[in-house]
Amino acid sequence: MAMPLYCMWCSASTNSRRFRACAICGATLRRLLRQHGLGSPRKRRAPAHRQRRMRSARLGELVQLDGSPHDWLEGRGPQLTALGMQDDATGKILAAQFFPSETTFGYLCLLKQLLRRHGVPLAFYGDHSGVFVRNDDIWTVDEQLAGKRQPTQFGRALEQLGVTFIAANSPQAKGRVERLWGVLQDRLTSELRLAGTHDLDSANAVLRKFITDYNRRFAKKPREIETAWRPAPHSLERICCFVHERTVSNDNVVQWEGRRFQIPQQAKRFSFAGAKVLLYQTLDGRVSLYYGDTRLEHSAIPGG
Repeated sequence: MAMPLYCMWCSASTNSRRFRACAICGATLRRLLRQHGLGSPRKRRAPAHRQRRMRSARLGELVQLDGSPHDWLEGRGPQLTALGMQDDATGKILAAQFFPSETTFGYLCLLKQLLRRHGVPLAFYGDHSGVFVRNDDIWTVDEQLAGKRQPTQFGRALEQLGVTFIAANSPQAKGRVERLWGVLQDRLTSELRLAGTHDLDSANAVLRKFITDYNRRFAKKPREIETAWRPAPHSLERICCFVHERTVSNDNVVQWEGRRFQIPQQAKRFSFAGAKVLLYQTLDGRVSLYYGDTRLEHSAIPGG
């Protein structure tokens, strides 16, 4: 049986009530345990060393993007989510808009705005949202055969543009855009209140004015004058959109989300039965069909 230890200050035994009441006994006990080779089984980690990442050197070199669900209208209207894209080099808000929720549609709308106003950046920096990266473990047969997973709709658009996506492992890693939301949740919320905003459209009108004033007051100068922006493609309809692969049925009909599209006889091919085609849905809802780079004539079947 192990011999009891005693507090050097109050002489109480370690298993006594008096020992537990002694204010100094905690440190004494740790010292006595170490002397007898009875160290704590818990291992303490050394404090992690963190260093703030230096801003990118050029405009368009890195764009941070994120969403912020918040009670922006303070109960005067529906719950909204602000989506934004911020230049890492200057802190300038490149594009921002309110949407009902954080969706692929919203980010594709922002991407289209960014491409038209500024061009194509080198990289995007965001989180592990399912809008940006695939988080599921399900591989289709085609993906298994190809040894590569299909990207998300947003990821596919970035691949077409040749833009790298960097997924942050923590909110702190993309701290600049997180701090931006902190500022907007304070100042922009006040502007929305003063304007009496109560719906989505009026909120976006206030946001557009706010962005202009914010960039004028707070945007910083980049370290390098030369920008990293690249020219955007002339046609963005097949990039900032939703793309779905479908197989044409024997009667030359493509089915998609309860709708049916008839493909008539084309000049270069009599029938497309069994062929795989791509269905493009633009952000305003228009649908087009492509076989490779050939756009196919088609008509919607009533009631389909």
